[in-house]
Amino acid sequence: MRLHDKVVLVTGAASGIGHAVVELFASEGARVVATDISIPLAPYPAGVESMTLDVTSEDDWAKAVSAVVAKHGKLDVLINNAGIIAYEPLHELGIQAWNRMIAVDQTGVFLGMREAVRVMRQRKHGSIVNISSIWGSAAVAGAHSYHAAKGAVRNMSKNAAMTYVGEGIRVNSVHPGFIATPLTDAQAKNLNDQVIDATPMKRAGTPVEVAYGCLFLASDESSYVTGTELVIDGGYLAQ
Repeated sequence: MRLHDKVVLVTGAASGIGHAVVELFASEGARVVATDISIPLAPYPAGVESMTLDVTSEDDWAKAVSAVVAKHGKLDVLINNAGIIAYEPLHELGIQAWNRMIAVDQTGVFLGMREAVRVMRQRKHGSIVNISSIWGSAAVAGAHSYHAAKGAVRNMSKNAAMTYVGEGIRVNSVHPGFIATPLTDAQAKNLNDQVIDATPMKRAGTPVEVAYGCLFLASDESSYVTGTELVIDGGYLAQ
């Protein structure tokens, strides 16, 4: 029970990495609030609370965090997982597509951290885990807006870690490589095959493998860890 009695809010919980985090955290004793704008692809475990949350909305964030604190009296952990992906190269990228990517993958993380920090500072305790990507640290052709957003998440996490390190709040980022999720399933097979072939382990990762990394960063086992980047990528960035 590595998260016994911890109150956790997870975004993008309806499928993929977010759903795996919800399941694992619930099994480790957390009181989990699973949020998304979509209906979950599979039922959540018993005891998990479900809430609609559009991560691009200031009002939604304020209401969600307020509701969690009103019911549980605290928020121990925030997993900022919600995200989208697109592959337009710079010369083809329209402003609407750019704004949408930044709104979900970057501004959503900013809004979540801001609301969580406001609550966590009151108790001088908390852990925030932001899901970035290997494309937040390295580049591939195209995907300009995705690279921009995930790179921002990497440094936003470091900034928050340093800003609140003296107040008992830890902030870290997780950088998955190719993970088999509904998001990647919807991509072109040849694109997926290229990334997997370039991965030293020669396979896709699973959502639960990322969830275990989040579990470590959310738990008190990582009490001396803040401002770090946890890479879970089958060796991709080590090349």
